[in-house]
Amino acid sequence: MTILLARSAGFCFGVKRATRMAFEAADSHDGICSLGPIIHSPQLVEKLEEKGVVVVHAVKDIPEGAVIIRSHGVTSGELKEINARDLEVVDATCPFVKSAQDYAALLSREGYGVVLVGEREHPEVQGILSYAASGDVFVVAAPDEAEAIPRRKRLGLIAQTTQSFETLRQVADICLKKCQELRIFNTICDATSVRQEEAREIARKSDLVLVIGGFNSANTTRLAQICTEIQPRTHHIETAEQLRAEWFQGVVTVGITAGASTPRWLIDEVIHRVRNISN
Repeated sequence: MTILLARSAGFCFGVKRATRMAFEAADSHDGICSLGPIIHSPQLVEKLEEKGVVVVHAVKDIPEGAVIIRSHGVTSGELKEINARDLEVVDATCPFVKSAQDYAALLSREGYGVVLVGEREHPEVQGILSYAASGDVFVVAAPDEAEAIPRRKRLGLIAQTTQSFETLRQVADICLKKCQELRIFNTICDATSVRQEEAREIARKSDLVLVIGGFNSANTTRLAQICTEIQPRTHHIETAEQLRAEWFQGVVTVGITAGASTPRWLIDEVIHRVRNISN
């Protein structure tokens, strides 16, 4: 079998940065915690736990000392609580996420109704929302949901960093009909757009597609959805152990991509397993 591996498969800039900061913090502290998992990779979070990084899910559960802020960021309220406790902070928030938070605050402060394209329950979206707390905020996951946005004189549009540009564009078209003034900040990470286009290209050329990454990872799930639309024989997996030999019957070309939170060693293990199945 021929294996086509996406050029951008695996860690993006923000995840590389957050992971490096987390491991450095683990080496320099006798016990440290992260507020939420540092990235959406259970396997990497487990490796950090082995080095003493404990995951907590509320500020009140942070012991005295230091805390790592995950790549998805935290809410403005959580940040205030952390600062009030005078904790040492290792801020691993992705710069692209921080930019989206800043734009949300700016639009809200200047009186725009804020439209956020994203998944309401995702921690990144929850964080961005908290910075736009002073005005009307509308979260839409798809263009049809944008139809319910009430008419406003001014709307401001931003997006979860891992959203697809096409969804953002479609929501923008709808928002134009809802207001007199529309201000748009394209907060989608460049790596997301590149990764999604590579996924489409590989899916068109492959008899089977493997998408590697955490089942709790929004960008990995979106890659799997994109590939499935083009190549129905697409499987979203976290590890090589989840591969099934029967998937490969009659397959000549296997396409492989991975989410932005997927470590390279997991990708290598999958490639090794696919080659063993081929042999």
